[in-house]
Amino acid sequence: MKLINTIGVYTLCKREIWRFSKVWNQTVIAPVITTLLFLAIMTLAMGADHKTVEDIPFNQFIAPGLIMMAIVQNAFANTSSSLMLGKIQGVIIDILTPPLTGGEITFSLVMGGIVRGFAVGIVVMAAVYVFVPFTMAHPLVAFLVVLLSSIMLALLGVVTGLWAQSFDHVAAITNYIITPLAFLSGTFYSVKQLPEFWYTVCHYNPFFYMIDIFRYSIIGVSDTHDVTMGLVVLTVTNIVLWIMTVVLFRTGYRLKT
Repeated sequence: MKLINTIGVYTLCKREIWRFSKVWNQTVIAPVITTLLFLAIMTLAMGADHKTVEDIPFNQFIAPGLIMMAIVQNAFANTSSSLMLGKIQGVIIDILTPPLTGGEITFSLVMGGIVRGFAVGIVVMAAVYVFVPFTMAHPLVAFLVVLLSSIMLALLGVVTGLWAQSFDHVAAITNYIITPLAFLSGTFYSVKQLPEFWYTVCHYNPFFYMIDIFRYSIIGVSDTHDVTMGLVVLTVTNIVLWIMTVVLFRTGYRLKT
């Protein structure tokens, strides 16, 4: 008895990667333009030639956060759009009919989000490097945090895609949850500058850890004293989201009607 439907998982993974690679100019190149615009606007607005954060030039401080935002936003978009298009076009049955378990479907969808996240991350990092040269202080940490962050947002995208009944619902999650959590996680500032209460609140935001740890992996500066703890928080969050997603698939939540 086969424990894993390897052919089915491979095929669905290939389908998810093919989906975004066919329109690479929208899914990979567009985030580069958006990130560079953010970098240019914030640099000019804040007078980055003279401003520093924790003795780090402002443009170097915000660059890792902007890169991470591009990565996770695209990981989320890949899985949520895949499920929404399937539901709206009536072809969601294509992934529900084959002998795939909830875990296998979740894994395949998430793999598509991870690959897109890494693809966007590599291209965005190369583009940012042209304007803000940086060195990779901790490459292994960078890989781990990008992987965990991509998984987290890909899983959140799956949950959103299952719950949402229109693209308006997906946009609501993006506008009211993901974007605020990303912007309030220390992307453009050091959380050490916040009052004690808000500094404490930030540590309950998973986005804070993904951006802070990625910044640490590039420039070696962190707002938290324990990077390992941040990786643990991201891992636990992923486990919770994974269980939630598998349960939703097994129960057929908003898929059977």
